[in-house]
This record gives sequence, structure tokens and C-alpha cells, in this order.
Amino acid sequence: MLHAAPGQSNIYSGYAKPATLWRFNGSVPGPEIRVRQGARLRVTVENGLAEDTTVHWHGVRTPNAMDGVPYLTQQPISPSNQFVYEFNAIDAGTYWYHPHQRSFEQVGRGLYGPLIIEEANPIQVDRDVTWMLDDWRLEETGEIENDFGNSHDMSHSGRIGNFVTINGKKQAVFSVSKGERIRLRLINAANARIFGLDFQGHDPLVIALDGQPITPHRPENGLVVLGPAMRVDLILDMTGNPGESDEVIDRFYDGLTYQLTRIKYSDEVIRNSPPDWPIQLPGNPLREPDLKTAKRHEVMFSGGMMGNMVARDMGINTTTSSSMMGMMHSKKIWFINGVAAEGHIMDPMLTLDIDRSHVISMTNASAWYHPIHLHGHSFRVISRNGEKTQYQEWQDTVLMAPRETVEIAFVADNPGDWMFHCHILEHQASGMMGVIRVA
Repeated sequence: MLHAAPGQSNIYSGYAKPATLWRFNGSVPGPEIRVRQGARLRVTVENGLAEDTTVHWHGVRTPNAMDGVPYLTQQPISPSNQFVYEFNAIDAGTYWYHPHQRSFEQVGRGLYGPLIIEEANPIQVDRDVTWMLDDWRLEETGEIENDFGNSHDMSHSGRIGNFVTINGKKQAVFSVSKGERIRLRLINAANARIFGLDFQGHDPLVIALDGQPITPHRPENGLVVLGPAMRVDLILDMTGNPGESDEVIDRFYDGLTYQLTRIKYSDEVIRNSPPDWPIQLPGNPLREPDLKTAKRHEVMFSGGMMGNMVARDMGINTTTSSSMMGMMHSKKIWFINGVAAEGHIMDPMLTLDIDRSHVISMTNASAWYHPIHLHGHSFRVISRNGEKTQYQEWQDTVLMAPRETVEIAFVADNPGDWMFHCHILEHQASGMMGVIRVA
């Protein structure tokens, strides 16, 4: 059972008083749900909030009725009521759960938790560790700043906080032993912050993105980058010596670097060199898209502050002719193919033939990053700005830079109406959200 309710938590002991968070089962993050691939999950969600909620199982290929999108796949769970989610754990990997009802505030107040689906035969490691990364906008007292959904956040980069946590706390030290091999599962639960982590003194290998296995490789430029809602699985071999320590630095934003935590070596020595164990994960049962016969679709994301200027520079004629002040007043700030989502009932923006391969070419005609998430499916990221990607990685959330064009490909084999949106939650709430029908 997951029980959503408000409660008091000290995000950092240095603040004068605890913050009022919204929590699953009394903790932030909520309990780690860990099952073996192929298992049947049955989770009862009970709503102890004073408003409606749901739970979305991010990245998991659930049946449409279990996807947790209010008014699209289910009626929201009203206060004091409950809903039972039940589905098979088809794909192994690192996933998470969070509300899809007013998510810009409900997630921002702490309603989320990890879902780990273990491989039938997991790779060998000494420790399997989950870090849920988040940031919080806190007042000087330690309380959460109650300015959710303000027009500046919605029209710019989203709600960026001033205090970053690992698993709901400031983690000053991560204790390790020489020779230890760790599988580190990173989950970005922040509303809008993008992380670019530099594991100083260490050589992380990426083995999975968004739960899906990938050819093990070193991250580009040495930075492990996670947009909101994205996950990265790393292999970290602890090659330092007893008593040593190294910083983990977030370097994504120019001029705003900070220490996320410090890797501190104990006196224990497990082994003197990295173990010779396989690290390639087995593939999940995803159908390979046929690019030769795939049907192509064009999608453009636009709007936001400076959006018209960027679109003009790119030679794109957008249909967003309203003034920015007018858009901010109506909360119609972001657009997909010229349409800003409004209300709960949405007609499909695309209808995809079921059991057919599809390529969606997505252009970010805006001045801001957008992590684009498709429900119910994983897709291959096949190109960026016309250049074929090196690993043709499977993902469910792809980070798009300003002015970038990204192509994704997949077989539409999960029937239903599926959300397709930016996972900067303020962008989603102010228009960058649509529905893709698979039928």
C-alpha cells in the first residue's frame, strides 16, 4: 500500500523548523518497490491529501488503464479514497512512481519513490544503491516556498530549487571501501533541474538509460547528465585508497557548480583491483523498429520566454501570436504543433497505427531545454540534428537542447491514449502536453 499524506520532515538539520512535505508512507522518497522481472505488481494507493491524486509508473509499459493519468486513463483518486494499480513487470530496470495530478506541486512537495525491477539474473556487484536526486525551493526557515506554478517558472526554465538532496536529505558523505563495485541507480525527481554529475577521481560506466540496457560506455565529457524524470545506471569501481575522498560535483549549469556529495573511503579493503565481472545487462523484450517502413511524423515544441525570437531565428513560422503577457495570464505558454494543452479532455495530436514502426522528428524551437516523455512505450533515439546517435539508445524521456532536432523510433504496440509531454512540470502544466493515440 502507498498512502499519500502531508507530514513534517527535516530536509536539513540546519534549518529552524521542519518542512511540510507530501509523502508516501511517511517518507521522502516513498518506499522503494523492488520486484523481479516478470512479477505481477499490485499496489493499492490511498489518498490522504485534501485534493485528488493519482500514481503514474514512469517508464513502465503498463496497460493504459494503469498509467495513472487523471481523466485520460482513470478518474483521479479523491480524498480518503483508494485505487488499485496492477500490472506485470515486463522490463527490468530503474523506474519511479509519482502523481500525474497537479504534478508541478505534488511532485514538488515530495510525492515520489523508486521502482526497481531486477533482472532475472542480475549482474554481480558488491552493492546496489539508489539515489533519488531532487531540489527544493526553501525559505530561510526551512519551509517550502509556496509559489508553485508561478508565471516566471512556467515561462522560463521551470521551478529550480535552492537546496539539493539525495533520497530526501543532504548527504554530505557517501561511504565506500577500496575495491568495491557499486551499481548506482540515479533518478532525477526534480521538477526542472538538470544534473550533470562529475564523479571526480572515478571512472563511471553507463550501463542503462531510463531502465533500458545500453552498451557500457564512459559518459560524454565525463558528465553523467540527467534531465527531469530521467534515470541512469552506473557501474562505479572504487579505486581509491583508505582514508581518501573525492567530490561529486554538479557542473551542468555554467557558473553554478556545487558539491552534491563526497565519496569517502573507509579503512576496509575489499579487493585491490576492480573485479573481472561482466557488466553488460541483458536486453528487455522491446520490438525493434523497422526504419525502412516506418511512418514519419513531425512535432515542434515552441513558446516560452524568447520563444518567438528563437523560432524566427530558425526560420520557423509559429502560430503562437498571442502576447507573452496574455499567454502567462491564460497559462497557455508552451505549444506542441501550435497547440497548448488546456483542461483535462484532449483530442489526440497524433494517431499511430498499432503494431507499426513510427519515427517522430521533434524540433525544439524554443530557448529552453525540454525532457520529452512518452507514456506506455520506450523508443530508440536515432539521431540528433541529423547525425546518427552512437548508441541508438532506448529511452522513455529524451532531453532536447534549445534549437535541437531529435528523431525517435519505436513500434507502437501498446494500445490506448498516451500522454506525451515535457517533464519540466511547469512546462507541462502550461501547455506542453499532448495525447498520442495508438489504435
